[in-house]
Amino acid sequence: MAYTAQQLITRAWYLSGIVARGAQTVSGQQITDGLYLLNAFLDFKSVETDLIPDWTYDTSIVAVPGQEEYFIPNCVAIESVTFNIDVLRYPMDYTTRTRYFGSGRVDNISTLPFNWTYLRAVGGSNLYMYFLPAGNYPLKIMGKFALTDVSLDTDMSIMYDTYYIEYLRYGLAQYMCSEFGIIFNPQSTELLKKMERELMYVSPPDLSMAKITLLSQGTGYNYGDINIGRGWRPN
Repeated sequence: MAYTAQQLITRAWYLSGIVARGAQTVSGQQITDGLYLLNAFLDFKSVETDLIPDWTYDTSIVAVPGQEEYFIPNCVAIESVTFNIDVLRYPMDYTTRTRYFGSGRVDNISTLPFNWTYLRAVGGSNLYMYFLPAGNYPLKIMGKFALTDVSLDTDMSIMYDTYYIEYLRYGLAQYMCSEFGIIFNPQSTELLKKMERELMYVSPPDLSMAKITLLSQGTGYNYGDINIGRGWRPN
């Protein structure tokens, strides 16, 4: 059964207490204001990435020879990156921002890209890779992407699970109260906080792996690897 954004907005007005359920009707102006606040709330999830429940496996980016930087639209967090040579998939190691941009290295080597980091940018994220790719390597990126703005007739049930729609209803009701300088009722506030705590455990980041990077101290790829093996090592 369809659950439109307009239904969500109407129910959020009632939950906020600004419109009395059974005694008042949500006006056209309130529906318009509610749509603006709903989209603002969805957009802010790009900051609160822990509250975006779904990870997405993006395979649309292809590495280009000699190119270090790649823009990924709407991407707000990246957990892993791999590249393919034909049917073989190769791992890449995440490098912290400080080590990636602050460590010494040779900038003009093109071979297999074994290290990556990313920076948030307007409208998405920039992915950086080192070494520079030597060929056209399809990338497979596990990340989180910004929630999509909606219109009044958007079917929310197609985009989100029922539990998340309920969270959006409570979050939007609190937004409405803040917009009009009204205190959201304490019971609903506590339930909203509980929802947020639970959502952080729906699909948390995987922190189980300890990675060694080219740009960190200790063992890594040396000049023999780079200039002779071009990133390859014998078993």
